[in-house]
Amino acid sequence: MAEPKPTTSESDRTAVRRRRGRLLHALLATLGAVVRRLPLGIARAAGVALGHVAWHAAIRERRRAIANLAVAFPDWTARKRRSTARSMFQHLGMSVMEILWLPRLDASNLSRTTAFEGEERAAQLVRDGHGVIVFTGHCGNWEWLAYAVGLICHPVTVLQRERNEAHVNRFITETRARAGIRTIDRGSTGAGREMIQALRRGGMLAFLIDQSFRTESVKVPFFGIPALTPIGPAKLAVRTESFVVSAFIARRGGKQHIRFSEPVKMRRDDDPVALTARITADIEAQIRRQPEQWVWLHDRWRERPKYDVTMSS
Repeated sequence: MAEPKPTTSESDRTAVRRRRGRLLHALLATLGAVVRRLPLGIARAAGVALGHVAWHAAIRERRRAIANLAVAFPDWTARKRRSTARSMFQHLGMSVMEILWLPRLDASNLSRTTAFEGEERAAQLVRDGHGVIVFTGHCGNWEWLAYAVGLICHPVTVLQRERNEAHVNRFITETRARAGIRTIDRGSTGAGREMIQALRRGGMLAFLIDQSFRTESVKVPFFGIPALTPIGPAKLAVRTESFVVSAFIARRGGKQHIRFSEPVKMRRDDDPVALTARITADIEAQIRRQPEQWVWLHDRWRERPKYDVTMSS
């Protein structure tokens, strides 16, 4: 049976979304061209102002951030939670401006803007032809983390969850590509095959696993509370017997600090649930170090029974 043709209203809505998407991409590209002409410090100051506006305007998001902080830090005062949430909005504003500025990051200014710790061991493994799986979270400016690592180590591949707005995806993907980073969309046709190939060719394959996705997940402790966490990346690490590291970035004193853990070689008999719990503990430790630089807007402890492997095991 032939598929029903879209109604006029459906076609109109699709056309509107496409026009809006093209406009958004053009706006981001234009704004990026302006921001890249600014010194990084001024771009960050503009980001702080943007975050200040968002703090006052995004009332629902502000309340969600404060509520999530109350779950993670029940011993904190209401004043401290509110102050941390406000700082998070300013951090996100700075991160937006930094992402727009990122194409200016290159070998000539990398050491001035970014400090690395522990990256050489993982980079050497890549140079020797090994696959390295990098686990991280939405800590600091994770896009700066990917871009900076892409400048010092090749090849780098990132798995991303597609955003609702395709043209924002396109803008982020194009920005990463300037540093030689390849992006794979989670759930796309052939994504699994592409990830395995990326590891077999020798390179870094990066995952963010600090959110509750509509994907196969297990519950592991996060701030003392079981939280659904994607299990697929850990299964891939065990299946391919790859090296795994955790890597985090934090903005301190006007400079980005990137820290890698010591690589660990996975074996076929390793437990992916235990690996997921260990990486989640690393992410929690990083958040505790700089709580204002994590995205407290996500419903991290959300229940998704359909994707909870723990319930069916």
